[in-house]
Parts: sequence; C-alpha cells; structure tokens
Amino acid sequence: MKLTIRHETLYRYASPVRYSIQYLRLTPRADAGQRIIEWHIDAPGRRWRQSDAFGNVVHVMSLDASHDELRIIAHGTVETFLSPGATIYEEPTLPVEAFLVETRLTHPNTAILELSRATLAAATDQEQALRRLMDEIHHRVRYETGSTDVDHTAAEALAQGSGVCQDHAHIFLACARAAGIPGRYVSGYIDAGDASHVSSHAWADVWLNGRGWVSFDATHRALAGESYCRLAIGRDFLDASPVRGMRQGGSGESLAVEVAVNAAPTLSEQQ
Repeated sequence: MKLTIRHETLYRYASPVRYSIQYLRLTPRADAGQRIIEWHIDAPGRRWRQSDAFGNVVHVMSLDASHDELRIIAHGTVETFLSPGATIYEEPTLPVEAFLVETRLTHPNTAILELSRATLAAATDQEQALRRLMDEIHHRVRYETGSTDVDHTAAEALAQGSGVCQDHAHIFLACARAAGIPGRYVSGYIDAGDASHVSSHAWADVWLNGRGWVSFDATHRALAGESYCRLAIGRDFLDASPVRGMRQGGSGESLAVEVAVNAAPTLSEQQ
C-alpha cells in the first residue's frame, strides 16, 4: 500500500520568541515492512540530521531569529508491506530487555497490575492474551479527543476511563511490561478511512517468544498492518514524540496540528 502523508505543526505566540530548538522525529523508519518513496521536511532555521538510541531519525532544528510563529511540514509517500501479525525485522540498536523498564508515563499502579494479571498471567498463547488485554483497554478507556494531554500517565488514563491512542498504548505497555513482556511505544500514521482524527496515531510493539517484535493497536483492537506508517519508537511518548522542543522568550503559545493520510494500492495489488 502507498500512503501519501502530510503533517503540519504550527506554533503561534502572543509575543515574539527569541530562540527555538526542536527535535523532529518526522522521518519514517527504515524498518522491514516499509520504504520511503519520497519524503521532505519544510521548516525554518537550520537543521542537523542524526540518529537517537532507538534508531530513529532525528532532525535538530534551531531558529535564532525573532519569530511569532513556527510552521513545520513533513510530507511524502511511503510504501508499506507489513501484514497484521507479521514480525518486524530490523537491525537492533538496544537489547530487547531495555523495553522491560518502566517509565514515569507507564508506571504500573495497583489497578494496572491487576489488569495485567487478569489478562496476561500464566498465558500459554501470548498473542491471544494480548488481544484480551486490548479488548479490556477498549472497554475501560473510551476514546475521547482532548480528555488527556501528553503528561497523563497510563495509571491516570485508566482511572479516568477516557483517553486517546497515546493513553491506550501506554496502558498496554505498562501491563505487558508488568507481565515480563518487553514492549515499546510507536508513533506514526494510519490510513483510518473516514476516521481522520486518528491519522496521527500511536500503538505498541511487543516481543513475542519465538517470533520477535509484533505490532498491537489497542485503540482499534487490531494487529497493525500495511495501513500503518512507523515514524519512531521508544519507551513511551516522550522518546517518540514527532515534535518536541523548547524556546526562549515568547508567551501565549497555541498549537495546531493537521495530518492527512491518503492510501492507494500498489501496482501488484491492482493486478
């Protein structure tokens, strides 16, 4: 499947900013299962390309001219091949055990430990147990845009009973790690048909015994496949955020994000 993607991030400020630095994880990963046909990032200032500890492409952008808005646009076309439940083959940059470590956003409180035990304890079929976990998260945490922000933890979203894809992924990861199953956060895009509000998306990879990394989307209760484009991975949102930075000066910040994903079949799929 070919996914044509446009992701625009716009910051506006009530008073001018003297200096901005942003870390852009806006370039799709070179994992087996997808390849970049073309990709561009349009942003002001200077940029340096590097890789982080998780193998993500990071562009460090700095702007030292006074500005009252900052617009960043990533756009291009990616061809995807991954079928649901397929193993993701890649060159590892960290040992699998690194993704057993809890983070502030995925710390397991009593409720998460109970959910983990109820769905994953003593499971003989890991995939089916993780599917049960996705079902439970879907029933307990309804999808509600704006009900949480980037600082909400898995425990807070579970207690609140509402959240977005980021929260579903964090709860899923917290439960998996509590059961001794390595898991990592994935940021990216999805062709969701008419559900345009989830074009920018988050899900999780877990390490299945004898198989390797497999992608689970708790928001849609599904194994991720070719309608997904992978941007970045990490322990949680903070490691894989598409745009994250800081500034000097400025006040009254507002943020607007627009993402569009359009899918077209590949030539082999048309035949």
